[in-house]
Amino acid sequence: MPLDVLLSLIGIAVAAAWTPGPNNALVASSGARFGIRRTIPHIIGIGVGFPIMIFCVAIGLGQIFQQSAVLREIIRYGGIVLLLFVAWNIARAGDPTKNGKNTRPFSFVQAAAFQWVNPKAWVMAIGISAQYVSSDAPVFTALIVSTVFLVVGFGSASSWAMFGAVMQHWLGSNNRLRIFNFTMAALIVLSVFIIFFAELA
Repeated sequence: MPLDVLLSLIGIAVAAAWTPGPNNALVASSGARFGIRRTIPHIIGIGVGFPIMIFCVAIGLGQIFQQSAVLREIIRYGGIVLLLFVAWNIARAGDPTKNGKNTRPFSFVQAAAFQWVNPKAWVMAIGISAQYVSSDAPVFTALIVSTVFLVVGFGSASSWAMFGAVMQHWLGSNNRLRIFNFTMAALIVLSVFIIFFAELA
């Protein structure tokens, strides 16, 4: 992969991974509610899960997705329902140390599996693999793309989780925690609106 193309890929990966979206809202909320240590499996799940997904899409799964309108709509509307459910739970969530509920952060498997039902992840995976994976060397270029997102994804997820953890001190009152949770839920709902009108093909 030429250097200028690689730099372009890194730039797009940074923009895609660091901007607000379902993954970042979820991991920030987890950092705020559970702290960094308990959020580490969630961070790793995102950091590993999306690169694996984009590699699978790049080497052939993306073609199946593009050719099946039924599959696209199942992922779109199934993902929208799941994201709205997650947003609802975040908006209603309180401090797990005070409300007595048996709440826990995402596990590694849950966070990795979430990528496969996240329509935003599908849009990114399809678009990026179409632009940067070469038909002459699909596996090699898919590995490069996946590696870039592995590095960038870990940085992004860790930073958003740290942001949430830092906010723990400011979120000492229930009202502030409620505002933060509603803000994170609103970011997910905004993503839902974007996904609803997006062209997934």
